[in-house]
Amino acid sequence: SDLRSVACRFVAKQHFGLAHLRPLLMQPPVRGKVAMGLDPGIRTGCKVAVVDETGRVLDTGVIFPLPSHGKVAQAKETVKRMIQKHRVGIVAIGNGTAGRETEQFFVEVMKELALGDALKYMVVSEAGASVYSASKLAAEEFPQFDVSLRSAVSIARRLQDPLAELVKIDPKAIGVGQYQHDLKAAELDAALGGVVEDCVNSVGVDLNTASAPLLRRVAGVSAATAKNIVAWREEEGAFTSRAQLKKVKGLGPKAYEQCAGFLRLPEAKNRLDATAVHPESYAAAKALLDACGYTAAEIGTDKLADLPGVVRAKGAGTLCEALGVGEPTLNDIVAELCKPGRDVRDSLPKPLLRSDVMGLDDLKPGMELTGTVRNVIDFGAFVDLGVHQDGLVHVSQISDKFIKHPREVLKVGDIVRVKVLNVDTAKKRIALTMKGVPQQN
Repeated sequence: SDLRSVACRFVAKQHFGLAHLRPLLMQPPVRGKVAMGLDPGIRTGCKVAVVDETGRVLDTGVIFPLPSHGKVAQAKETVKRMIQKHRVGIVAIGNGTAGRETEQFFVEVMKELALGDALKYMVVSEAGASVYSASKLAAEEFPQFDVSLRSAVSIARRLQDPLAELVKIDPKAIGVGQYQHDLKAAELDAALGGVVEDCVNSVGVDLNTASAPLLRRVAGVSAATAKNIVAWREEEGAFTSRAQLKKVKGLGPKAYEQCAGFLRLPEAKNRLDATAVHPESYAAAKALLDACGYTAAEIGTDKLADLPGVVRAKGAGTLCEALGVGEPTLNDIVAELCKPGRDVRDSLPKPLLRSDVMGLDDLKPGMELTGTVRNVIDFGAFVDLGVHQDGLVHVSQISDKFIKHPREVLKVGDIVRVKVLNVDTAKKRIALTMKGVPQQN
């Protein structure tokens, strides 16, 4: 039974966690824009929510964009009014029932507004949105909103910061694989929870803006401690240093040692509090700066651009001996001093925001297009091209070299260049290839 337990954890983490969950969580955020979320529906209409750059709800509503309701003109006016009033820059459209029809409706709205690149949209996965909207957490966060409107808020926030929003949902509800229920629930929970925690810790968390659900995914922070951090912040005001965490009820020395490096304060007086450098390494970081002729005030500025070169010139081994740290720690400190609080997601392919949509009839063999990988299966990958049907890249068409499984090359969320091989409009099938097509870096 112990061997089976280990096997379950391995399968859950490798197959469900890393292949399905991690790509969703680690999608790069779209920062600094007011967002609108459209949660498609047929009988009850399409729910609309507008949130500001920080995710605060500005406006909500319900429209009926499908011709069958006879209220398309009214729906367009409502959406246009919201966009113009709040200066919406990005729109997230859920990929559920009537999602394609809602996308076509919104493209018509965009053409009539004629805002150009000032307004773009993206179809996002709405997996788990209904679970979140009916949860106790959502009720506490939005007691004034109907369940259906909460899901529209969640969809809008998923484009602004997917990780911060998706951590509020039970990982199993995000849709991490059709065979997930074949495994023991406890093993699946442990493995998926580990993947979520790893993603959160890799990215880091702003101590003054993070919600309790996000904080509790930080190493060393329990659900109760996360609530205590938020409560302390509300009573005492914003944190000004990492050391103040020691004053939070329930956060002892061991917990502080585990979590401090993942909690960041961009506006802190001590510039090291904005980095991933652990407080235990502050002395080493300051000594490194002194040895290389820099000051703490220069952290994150262009003046530190030559720091890696200075470290190489002085010799990493010599500096490690003088500072009392290992070479991996030294390299991490140097990287953080040059780019404090950097988001690892920024190095990943940016979300593919669209300003138009084509029809199936517009596709012709030989056309090269950019699309987003929506699903990876044993025999290939489905790519969203912005038409009403995802195209299939067969495993034999993914790479110029032989691969056993598509996951060797692709994962959900990847932005790829593809060439159209064949279009069957009657059966609504699109055959694609990546062979011989240069990929964007």
